Amino acid sequence: MLRVGLTGGIGSGKSEAGRRLAAHGAVLLDADKAARAVVEPGTPGLARIAETFGPGVLREDGSLDRAKLAQIVFADDAARGKLNAIVHPLVRDHMLAAEQAAVQASGDGAVIVHDVPLLAEGGRGKEFDLVIVVDVPPEVQLERLAARGMPADQARARMAAQATRDERLAVADIVIDNSGTLEDLDRRVSDVWTTLQSRASGRRDTT
Repeated sequence: MLRVGLTGGIGSGKSEAGRRLAAHGAVLLDADKAARAVVEPGTPGLARIAETFGPGVLREDGSLDRAKLAQIVFADDAARGKLNAIVHPLVRDHMLAAEQAAVQASGDGAVIVHDVPLLAEGGRGKEFDLVIVVDVPPEVQLERLAARGMPADQARARMAAQATRDERLAVADIVIDNSGTLEDLDRRVSDVWTTLQSRASGRRDTT
């Protein structure tokens, strides 16, 4: 099994790269989906968030109001730290359980790609055999977020809450430049997949 961490700043196109790796045959485990799962109504994670940030972060139906929570944590480093302390361990446990299930289904030769938005922030690079960073310049991030309808001040706040570009690149074993077209991304991901297959094959040959 080859364990790969995939990360990138908001607006970098990390999810597009992940989908393309999955299309090539990687088992993709999405930390964002795990983060939603661990705060579903009735979970200990949601109960801890409501206890920490107050019932105002819940909707009438008892589900998490992500917009209200985001307003709190992206404006306050201490609040964001409290949220991360609740959610990150739960997400990690969820992802490890999903990985074990994937290995049982796919065999030891699987290429498992963990899509982890905050990999650099959490200092998690050493957990993986390889780390892939999807990289674009900050101005491209802003352009793409604006195209999604995100106001510029919110976009800058989201970017400021993440690791810097240099901090992400510092943990990278492979960098995918996604400042071009989707066709460019297709070619780059295809090249990366060849590298991952070679690494996975080499690991099998030495076991």
